[in-house]
Amino acid sequence: MSPATRPGVKPLTERFGFGASGLGTLTWDIPDDVAQSILETAWTAGFRYFDTSPLYGFGLSELRLGRFLRDVPREDYLLSTKIGRYFVPPKPGEALDRGGWVRPQPLKPVLDYSYDGVMRSLEQSYNRLGVAAIDIVYIHDLDRRNLGADFDRHYRTAVDSGYRALDELRRAGIVKAIGAGVNEADVAADLVRAVDLDLVMLAGRYTLLEQPALTDFLPLAEQRGVGVVDVGVFNSGILVKPPEAGGNYDYGVAPPAIIERARAIKAVCAEFGVEMPAAAVQFPFGHPAVQAVVVGMSKLKAVQQNMDWYRAPIPAELWTRLKDKGLLAAEAPTPTT
Repeated sequence: MSPATRPGVKPLTERFGFGASGLGTLTWDIPDDVAQSILETAWTAGFRYFDTSPLYGFGLSELRLGRFLRDVPREDYLLSTKIGRYFVPPKPGEALDRGGWVRPQPLKPVLDYSYDGVMRSLEQSYNRLGVAAIDIVYIHDLDRRNLGADFDRHYRTAVDSGYRALDELRRAGIVKAIGAGVNEADVAADLVRAVDLDLVMLAGRYTLLEQPALTDFLPLAEQRGVGVVDVGVFNSGILVKPPEAGGNYDYGVAPPAIIERARAIKAVCAEFGVEMPAAAVQFPFGHPAVQAVVVGMSKLKAVQQNMDWYRAPIPAELWTRLKDKGLLAAEAPTPTT
């Protein structure tokens, strides 16, 4: 059952969302006042869907987002967070792995997809966010990229135990929708087959650069009425910054073939006077399963820029040209407006 048809679930009318990973100091040590200014600017610009996670800065993102949201009407925004980790104080003298965050809270993450782990994680999230209701909860990072050799064990725990907790919370109306936030299209498809999800947040696998999700996951999601929230639409930055040697791609260094493909896409966009990031933001909306796109931002100037890309006019001929040049899958549905 889709978010639009499940009783009590607000449809994702908020099509363009604010990703709050940067508020957790993902790329730089963002001060509290700058984080607050970014959120205020995002609200003014029109963002009304906010997505966060306990992982982002080990709770810091949720704290900062909650501080802002307490001053705006609860009925005016959509809020999602994630489960999969809760946090405990480290032992005296224990070295902490910051996990890529510049200055996270000094806490120790515990990876746990069990029933009790879900409940503990959400209890901490409610306390940090300081809100009475969370609209959407995603199972976070349940994929091979993040779990490696332990993937099968954690997958079974999530499906057999953690999902049961989320389903109970959904049935009780404590959360309105449940989903999974993953980086791999095949895992997303497996989860849709295994459990009753409202949404899947898919990162980097359905973008202007590459569309592997078209093979299995997106047709399945459309068939099952599962909404898709598309994230990672810039493929870690290569679809924003000029595609150069060593450019960021999929959380790492871009290989030469990817750089050349990004350059070719940029050249086609330039033919039509379109900025490549605008095409990257708008492309996923062509697929009927995609309900929303969420982008992360941690710089004040990026907030309005992202909204401008979302609203920029793009001629239909651009998508046709990309397909003609083999830069976009021929079967990929494209936006009509």
